[in-house]
Amino acid sequence: MMDWLPARQWIATYSKADFSGDLIAAVIVTILLIPQSLAYAMLAGVPPEVGLYASILPLIAYGLWGTSSTLSVGPVAVVSLMTAATLGEVAVSGSAHYLVAAATLALLSGLFLLVMGLMRLGMVTHFLSHAVISGFISASGLIIAFGQARHVFGVEGSGASLTAILPSLWASLPATNWLTAALGLSVIVFLYWNKAYTAAIVRRYLPVSSATAGAIARATPIIAVVGSIIAVFWGGLDQRGVAITGSIPSGLPPLNFALPSFELVQQLWLPALLISIIGYVESVSVGRTLAAKRREKITPNQELIGLGMANVASSVSSGFPVTGGFARSVVNFDAGARTQAASLYTAAGIAVASLLLTPALYYLPKAALAATIIVAVLGLIDFSIFRKTWRCARSDFWAALGTVLITLIWGVEVGVASGVIISIGLHLYRTSKPHVAEVGLVEGTEHFRNVNRYRVLTDPTLYSVRPDESLFFANASYLDEMIHDAVYQRDEIHHVILFCSAVNEVDFSGLEMLESLNHSLLDQGIKLHLAEVKGPVLDTLTASGLIDELSGQTFLTQFEAFSALKST
Repeated sequence: MMDWLPARQWIATYSKADFSGDLIAAVIVTILLIPQSLAYAMLAGVPPEVGLYASILPLIAYGLWGTSSTLSVGPVAVVSLMTAATLGEVAVSGSAHYLVAAATLALLSGLFLLVMGLMRLGMVTHFLSHAVISGFISASGLIIAFGQARHVFGVEGSGASLTAILPSLWASLPATNWLTAALGLSVIVFLYWNKAYTAAIVRRYLPVSSATAGAIARATPIIAVVGSIIAVFWGGLDQRGVAITGSIPSGLPPLNFALPSFELVQQLWLPALLISIIGYVESVSVGRTLAAKRREKITPNQELIGLGMANVASSVSSGFPVTGGFARSVVNFDAGARTQAASLYTAAGIAVASLLLTPALYYLPKAALAATIIVAVLGLIDFSIFRKTWRCARSDFWAALGTVLITLIWGVEVGVASGVIISIGLHLYRTSKPHVAEVGLVEGTEHFRNVNRYRVLTDPTLYSVRPDESLFFANASYLDEMIHDAVYQRDEIHHVILFCSAVNEVDFSGLEMLESLNHSLLDQGIKLHLAEVKGPVLDTLTASGLIDELSGQTFLTQFEAFSALKST
């Protein structure tokens, strides 16, 4: 049942221990989130302060309406890339119209999520293949990494797809600013060193758990940010070609309740829908993983509401689309967050940073932000999916490969749309050709197994077939053709037994197929029998009149059918 304000549950039982754990986690996540918000704002094509804006009210909104105790919401890499790709088609980056479009995109994404939540469409993730989503995220990671390389080398470049980015980057490399490159590459090296060794160093010198040490280690990119600011300031590197963020306005996010133009809504509604789906899938995956570690559970439909409210809040506070982030959520979890109060405290921390710390970020080099993004997104790339799917599910392999190639060649907008279409197509393909087995009796038992896998007893006058799927419009004709092919090839068949143990539902198309099959077999002197029909399915067949018209019998078990009909 949907709870209109899930926060009431943890507020009612909130304790001092909860406060202590949540506060410590909030401090660590705030330290991580400041550079992340600035970096993902740059990736989305909006000013740095907008990244901070998108990390205040959305955290509060999800904290009140979300169901995960540790999920941390805010700007993330893939959604930021999709935002930039979408807004680049409707406005010039940095313009006032671009910012309006960014807030509108967040509003539409939030509204789509809210509508899906109210319609209880949390199962939408079931229709998106994991292989396809993994392929899309990996391809997006590559696009982001190469797209940010221009900031690391201090060169010009553009492009929304890898095929556009690589030639542009290659042509610009002779103009590399080596101070910028040295700074950016140093940050990358430090961040990878940090991943490998900092947690062990923290455990050695501080009396903390492994999880807390890991959380502290993940938050140390702030050291790279501070170090790069000092290097630029003391070395005067901004006067020697190193690009910096410059002046970042101090203050809380301006609230915006203006309705977007109809023309802008027409341009953005489809990308907003795709962003909301991808963001939801990513967020729910993270939420479920962390919840399982504490034997908790999240409510998918309520998660749609929580993420929807977070995106609406981002729009109202002049932000851009947000979702649950993997890195910050893991840090939140490992640092000991116990409730969503940690998100509220983190929002307060980001608000304080927006009010007081932005002047200190004037000399922050864009190369350092780009390096932070590159290291983060390279962790998203997982091409092991190809090896795994090639071994056990070739259709998933081709679906993932197709999604990766389409995304790399034509960009994320086409890639995510293709991924959704491929996922649905893959589902329809599999259900239209379900596994259907001819079965026989395992000698000495009452069990029936596939004749191609086991040594079983069969009877030439019987054709016992087990469809391992419900019968509906997509696969009804497949089963019909299979049975008719067997009958045409084996003249000795007098009885067809439909072993229905795996059939959970029969739709109208399935009913029509069974009625047609019953009549066509009877015309050939062959009787159709049913065995092990589940109660709801039997109710449907009875209501349709099929049971009364059935040329054969309905048996309680397959063994009874085989024993009664086999030739003596």
